[in-house]
Amino acid sequence: MTKTSTSKYSRHITPFMELVESGKLRTSKEIKALVNHIKWCFDNENIYVDDDLADRYLGMAKYFPFEDVFPWQRFVITLHDCAFYRDSSIPRWPDLFCMIGRGAGKDGTIALESAILASPFNGIKGYDVDICANNEEQALRPVLDIVAAFDGADPPEKKKLKKYYHWLKESVECTKTQAMIRGRTNNPKGKDGMRSGIVVFNEIHQYENYSNINVFTTGLGKHPHPRRSYFTTNGDVREGPLDDLLDTSEGILFGGEPDNGLLPFICRLDSKDEVHDPANWEKANPSLPYLQHLRQEIEKEYRDWVKSPARLPAFMTKRMNIPDGSSEIKVTDYDNIKATNIELPDLTGWNCVAGIDFSKVTDWVSVCLHFKQGDKRYDISHSWMCTASKDIPRLRCPWKEWVENGRLTLVDDVEIHPEYITDYIAEYKTMFTIRGIAIDDFRYALMARALNKIGFDPKEKKNLKLVRPSDIMRIAPVIDSVFANRNFVWGDAPELRWATNNTKLIRYGRKLGTSGDADVGNYVYGKIEAKSRKTDPFMALVAAMTIEDKIIERRSGKRRYLPTVSY
Repeated sequence: MTKTSTSKYSRHITPFMELVESGKLRTSKEIKALVNHIKWCFDNENIYVDDDLADRYLGMAKYFPFEDVFPWQRFVITLHDCAFYRDSSIPRWPDLFCMIGRGAGKDGTIALESAILASPFNGIKGYDVDICANNEEQALRPVLDIVAAFDGADPPEKKKLKKYYHWLKESVECTKTQAMIRGRTNNPKGKDGMRSGIVVFNEIHQYENYSNINVFTTGLGKHPHPRRSYFTTNGDVREGPLDDLLDTSEGILFGGEPDNGLLPFICRLDSKDEVHDPANWEKANPSLPYLQHLRQEIEKEYRDWVKSPARLPAFMTKRMNIPDGSSEIKVTDYDNIKATNIELPDLTGWNCVAGIDFSKVTDWVSVCLHFKQGDKRYDISHSWMCTASKDIPRLRCPWKEWVENGRLTLVDDVEIHPEYITDYIAEYKTMFTIRGIAIDDFRYALMARALNKIGFDPKEKKNLKLVRPSDIMRIAPVIDSVFANRNFVWGDAPELRWATNNTKLIRYGRKLGTSGDADVGNYVYGKIEAKSRKTDPFMALVAAMTIEDKIIERRSGKRRYLPTVSY
């Protein structure tokens, strides 16, 4: 490799960096932080960009129907593929996370980089490019783009390409390096023999867990310079790999954590309100200044979205990379939900109340033990899922991991019997003083006998609350305030965070058809989507909070860490 460069960093990355630093291109706070991070790395590490290699790589764009390689594409491809440590020639950023707005040229970028890394310019024999996605169309799209580009090349260029490549309808091979470019779907069969040079994950937002990701990446390391790429827009699946990548990127860009070879290129609005200024749209899509036809299409979508957000729920999520929530009034921003992930103190000996929620005992049941001290609320959540649930195939969450981690108990029976819940509560009664239990009025009959056995009854002992909509309307503003001030402490409770993010606020008016039919500003809670997104863990918390006034707050005492309770 030739270690040459015409600028302090690289002539291929400085144009984009200058656009960011000058403000000529509006960019997200993550991109600004990334530019600072890249400059620090070049100033303090023994690394370099092989500009000659980048020239050859980016020169392959002439075989594609691109008007130009945009500055952001040059920046990303150069750092991912042409930046190396001087002492070892190992890639400095072998992993790329690129979250960019729909229409920016994601598939075209994947296609160009795939052709680059399979080419003789790379020089690594058998450097296979495996493009992976949840469905065949997404996996094959970049491959089809390469095939279409090569088929559509001018005769002299096509003749030259045929000296180096052999392409069929759905695969491309570089005959000089024996490197294959293929699309792969999420069926793990036959993946054990993969010998990838790079694995590209297209639309990582659709992945709910790491099972298939792990299968796809086990073939890495059989060739020098193994790489990973994660290309995506934002999406609706929470608590999955996309959120992990975003959290990791935040730690790198703002928390001073080492990047461990990850290049986090995150394009999105900094806030939802920015969408109303069209000049901000290039924050999510840095290709917009060069694609007038795309800007016109987004302007049209924006006008439609403003009139009827429910008709275009993907506008904010996909175009602006900000999860929408406009068509649904969500409980709170997801940042407030993530902020609950604070380690719980030792609550032994404290007063608390409990909430129980379920829709069907053949589906999910959840319990929340709720504690209060001043403004802070501490919650211990657990859920049970019945193997008889017909919704299991539809669930968009890593529930198997939750089972393994003890957050969710899988009940292999015809239903979740009441004793599962009451045995759990009874065991915790040995650690805490449970001053009351709250359960939905319509669910009580099924649990009545079992709850009575452990000492909870609504009439004689008066320590069991039957929750009605009016109780939820009363506590909803309190819940909103606790979230806004980030006073919830849940520990690492992914299933509770997931359920909260699945819940919407529903306006609750007076009786329909009467003179008092106007909206009175009260809310109850409902599911955003009925089958694939459960709300039971959050609704158990809501139930518990309807009786949090029963909690006697303690005056003093040291806190230790919460021990694990078996059940």
